[in-house]
Amino acid sequence: MGLLHLILLSTFLSVSMTSESFHAMEGEALVVKCPKKYRNMTVKWYHTQTNQLIPAEEGARIRSSGRFLWFLPTSKEDSGNYTCVVCYFNNYTTQSRVSVVVYPYKQGICFPAQIRYPNDTGTLISGRVVCPTIDNYENATIVKWSKDCKPLQEQSEKYLMGEKYLFITRPQKTDEGYYTCHFTYTQSGKVYNVSATRPFIVKEESSSPISPKIQYPSDVIQVELGSPVNMSCRALLGIGKQNIACVTWDINEIQAKDLNSSRFREDRQYFMGPDREYYGEATLNIGEVKEEDLLSNFTCIALNEKGNVMLRVTLQLKVPCKEHHHSTYITVGILVLLVILALLVILHRFFRIDIVLLCRGIFKPYTTQDDGKMYDAYVIYPQNRTNEANFVEYFVHQILPDVLENKHGYKLCIYGRDILPGEDAANALEMRIQKSRRLMIILTPQLIQCEEFSYDHQIALYSALIQNNIKVLLLEMDTIGDYENLQESLRHIIKQQGTIKWKEKHTACPHASNSNFWKHVRYHMPLRHKPSQLNDAV
Repeated sequence: MGLLHLILLSTFLSVSMTSESFHAMEGEALVVKCPKKYRNMTVKWYHTQTNQLIPAEEGARIRSSGRFLWFLPTSKEDSGNYTCVVCYFNNYTTQSRVSVVVYPYKQGICFPAQIRYPNDTGTLISGRVVCPTIDNYENATIVKWSKDCKPLQEQSEKYLMGEKYLFITRPQKTDEGYYTCHFTYTQSGKVYNVSATRPFIVKEESSSPISPKIQYPSDVIQVELGSPVNMSCRALLGIGKQNIACVTWDINEIQAKDLNSSRFREDRQYFMGPDREYYGEATLNIGEVKEEDLLSNFTCIALNEKGNVMLRVTLQLKVPCKEHHHSTYITVGILVLLVILALLVILHRFFRIDIVLLCRGIFKPYTTQDDGKMYDAYVIYPQNRTNEANFVEYFVHQILPDVLENKHGYKLCIYGRDILPGEDAANALEMRIQKSRRLMIILTPQLIQCEEFSYDHQIALYSALIQNNIKVLLLEMDTIGDYENLQESLRHIIKQQGTIKWKEKHTACPHASNSNFWKHVRYHMPLRHKPSQLNDAV
């Protein structure tokens, strides 16, 4: 009855009819607007083929809402014609027919050619692509953009994603293509996808002349008599390629190209800079500067259709600058000093021990100070309880004295060799340690487990750590590992200064005093002392 009523009204009343087409992808939300827009009027929607009224039913897949017709979401059966009827207070009505075409989704095709929206010609030059139809969806959110069905990188410096726009930085021909915006629309708690595509075409801007601006050179150029010189003059001539544009040199009000002199040659070039800025550059080559050139007027002229500008340049002889040479000498001196310091650091880092031992060998620095000491080092080592051959005892009684005493003049106190028969062992040990300048401990796994040497061991560490009157050398003959089983005092010394490690390669030539092992030992030994009267008396 509703449609029949409208037909009767259209018979007797004034009726106008318009039509419009809408295209959509299957499974996406679609909103259709009645072409006619009037305030405070009643709008009703009908299926044109079936003459059925489309109610404003909340939650329905197809429903009307005033001027709008919603498909949430679309189905391929929705393709067809729909009629919106606008009713006015004076019984005047208008009808608009809209056509809806729903395209089924196909693999590999992100948009059919029929649903491309027209190019937005107003934003081509600026590089802005407007998302089509997004204003029809309240509170819609753009999820992503794609070009020719390939997603764009959101973090790329080329693209800037806006709320409803895509900005393309400095668009070029390679940026042309079909851009699709993918956004979501929420209705009654449900989220629907929507996509819309439009082409983007880069159009050339028309040239925009501006007053020319000379960027360089300065008005004074330093030269040397008899030497060649090249003077370049660059000027900004406009935006886009110019119909009239020129940069040239005049010499005494005569163009350089018109001079009958082989000393002068002018080269010109024109090019497009960033943001389509059009530049011209003229280079005047003087093969040999003469005194007469110092009195000549060199003028750079830049012109376009907006006008011309001139820059007069004067040639001036270079004056030697003593301050410049002085600063050069200072710079060179600082660089040389830095190189020397770097070499000293390298020498100290890698060759410190060799340098110290070399100086000792050349200058033979003996100390004459009477410190009351008798021995250069007191040696503590684990004593072998069996008669089996032991390399540590051989090292202590044979190799150590041969290298340090026989070859380098040191005096050692070795347990079992320098304690006289009949002496009180405890007093003798304490006296020998007090009379020694260094404490040399032979570190082996046996020393950790040996209780026989605990007394001299404790006295020695007491002198080294508590009284702080004797330095310690730790010779690690066998690999001990992480030192966990050593007593805390030894671990503290190892943490402070480390150990001197005897390696297997040293066994081949144990008496070679120039090996790294013996160099480290000699480096930590004291300076050799001249015999004092006190020592002689003792």
